Amino acid sequence: MGTMSGKRALVTGGASGIGRATAELLAARGAAVAVADLDEAGARAVADVCGTGALALAVDVAYAEECRRAVDRTVEAFGGLDVLVNNAGIIRRADVVETTEDEWDRVMAVNVKSVFLMSRCAIPVMAAGGGGAIVNTGSGWGLKGGPNAASYCASKGAVVNLTRAMAVDHGPQGIRVNCVCPGDTDTPMLRSEAEQLGQAEGAFLADAASRPLRRIGQPEDVARAIVYLASDAASFVTGSVLVVDGGGLAG
Repeated sequence: MGTMSGKRALVTGGASGIGRATAELLAARGAAVAVADLDEAGARAVADVCGTGALALAVDVAYAEECRRAVDRTVEAFGGLDVLVNNAGIIRRADVVETTEDEWDRVMAVNVKSVFLMSRCAIPVMAAGGGGAIVNTGSGWGLKGGPNAASYCASKGAVVNLTRAMAVDHGPQGIRVNCVCPGDTDTPMLRSEAEQLGQAEGAFLADAASRPLRRIGQPEDVARAIVYLASDAASFVTGSVLVVDGGGLAG
């Protein structure tokens, strides 16, 4: 991955799981990091781990004004923005019949609209600074369907193709846009799925580990992929979809 020294990064959904691991790894590699999350206390705790100068931001990424404020505060604190990690996400485990309109709208707002809103604010800043890198968190279920997760699958499929469209549009500005698609990863969101489905957590996690590498992912597994795509080591990589799932999609 190399150093991230001198890079200025903003991570959404940074208070836990993949976002937390990404923020901490970016900081360990030398980046100045803004940690954005609906959970302000959690964001602050991660910023404390990231070290002096890290920024904690309370943000509901479904709302344009909050996204604008997050980018503005990051630029004010760091003097610019080089890396945006659109990681915030939620899941509702239900088919289309059981999903309410409000649930559908909220999943789409947090998982897809937020990528649009955050990127719309960040891209002009990056372009003015000579370029940058955006990494969006998709999902294996953005590349194939899954049971009882209609809104989530739809949202992550949208993230995958939005990534490609943004890469085409903004490559001439020196902005690379890529997507990481994790498989089941040991995060609070994954554990919440067991509760939503009414399954015992232990059995649910054991089933999630039934893939070629015989384990579920750890947040750090995905964070390393994100930081690679954000780094200069991936300077000729854009519009890519990097699957990090222990072989789950392989067969």
